[in-house]
Amino acid sequence: MSLSLDERFSHALHTTARAWRLALDRRLKDLGMGQASWMAIAAVAKAQPLSQTELARHLGVEDPTMVAMLDRLVKAGYLQRTPSGSDRRVKLVSLTPAGQDIYTRVKKEANAFRQELLGNTDPATLAIVTGFLEQLQAAVEAKL
Repeated sequence: MSLSLDERFSHALHTTARAWRLALDRRLKDLGMGQASWMAIAAVAKAQPLSQTELARHLGVEDPTMVAMLDRLVKAGYLQRTPSGSDRRVKLVSLTPAGQDIYTRVKKEANAFRQELLGNTDPATLAIVTGFLEQLQAAVEAKL
């Protein structure tokens, strides 16, 4: 039985995203970073400080899961929590110097990984596919 084009697309999207994350995860194992950890550190590095709730939303996890993950990353010395100046119930998450160091190392490995996979891709094709995926992401997020 052959799949329709949209079924092929959704299957390829899902399996490619999963394979990408797993391959990058294997590459970062030597840094002691699992997928959840490096994704959290990267998110904080790109938009710090973030509240725990904002970070959980960004990563697509529930607040209790985020708290446990942050506890591990704070204990490892990569992140710190500080009270918000405007709402004492809110904790802001930011990188420590060790967190900035590990983010720099993770980013270097991730950049090399992307270059290996995308380096020979036609830039015009990459721009079209990227634009389409960004539109699709916006449409999906609008349904949430």
